[in-house]
Amino acid sequence: MPKLSGREARAARLDFLAANPRYMRRFAFYVGKRCRSSTIKYITDELGLGWHTVKNLEKLYMREQLRRAGTPAPKVIGIDQISIRRGHTYRIVASDLICRRPIWLGGKDRSEASMNGFFACLRATKSEWRARHLWYRLQG
Repeated sequence: MPKLSGREARAARLDFLAANPRYMRRFAFYVGKRCRSSTIKYITDELGLGWHTVKNLEKLYMREQLRRAGTPAPKVIGIDQISIRRGHTYRIVASDLICRRPIWLGGKDRSEASMNGFFACLRATKSEWRARHLWYRLQG
């Protein structure tokens, strides 16, 4: 391995380090996988880390999972609403029915304005028209 000058050494990026330079990427992924099945509090006690450290490592893991999943390009969209608390407070859930995964959760209510937020996020063409058509039929 060739010797690097001071400027080159500072510019060199070590791929095995996570975005948090105190931890390796592999350890960050281990913590993230553990957070899928356990609480953050349990993992902090088990590994002897701080709560915020575990939370930040979990965020790194989740960003990588989103990057690997790629941008959704659904061919068939399913739209449903879920109740998040008592008193008729709803959110809209859009899913890719072929891949069987959620692609959007949001909105302030179940109005057309909330649906427009989904379409702005998706930037679809044909599937947008079909879903809008279905949405209008459900409302009317």
